[in-house]
Order: sequence, then C-alpha cells, then structure tokens
Amino acid sequence: MPGSVLAEGDAPAMSRPRKYSDELRAVRLYFESNRPIAHVAQDLGIHKEALRQWVRQAEADRGVRRDLLKTDEREELKRLRRENAELKRANAILKDASVYFAQELDPTRRR
Repeated sequence: MPGSVLAEGDAPAMSRPRKYSDELRAVRLYFESNRPIAHVAQDLGIHKEALRQWVRQAEADRGVRRDLLKTDEREELKRLRRENAELKRANAILKDASVYFAQELDPTRRR
C-alpha cells in the first residue's frame, strides 16, 4: 500500500533478510577480484584489518592456512575451555565439601 500511514501498533513491513553476511560477501569479493585487501576494504567502506582477519579465517577454514584454527576447531576449543573451567570449579567445591565432612565426622582431624 504505497503512501499508506501505519496506524498505532502496526509493524512496518520488514525487508527480506539477507542471504549472506557482509563478511562473507567481502571475503568473496576479495578472492574474486584479485585486488589488494586494502583496496577492496576501501571500496566496501570497512577497515582493512577487519577484512584481513576475515580473509585469514576463510583461508584457515579452506585448509590453505595451517597456522590458524578452523572456525569449528576454534568453537570446540572455546567449548572445551568452558567445560574445563566448570570441572575445575566443581572439583574445588567437592574438595572443600570432603574436607568439611571429614572434620564433621572427626573434629580432632586437622586440614
């Protein structure tokens, strides 16, 4: 309805969601253009270091760069670090609880 005014409480029509992220489009444009990262970044209006990081990660995901972790490996590492920290906290709690209950059973026992 061109020219219609939204009534109070009406939601504006939403545009169709983008199929690909800006990051993916920028990286693809870089690989297809065979131009320096700085030029592509300037054309797109993004910082060249941001594009450089995106390109490096894309190369790692493709297996071109062996010195960097792939995205799925990076996510797994984060998950394992979180899990490790949680297990360390749980172990510390269990250790403190065992000391507490050992003292309750034998009050003469020292830590």
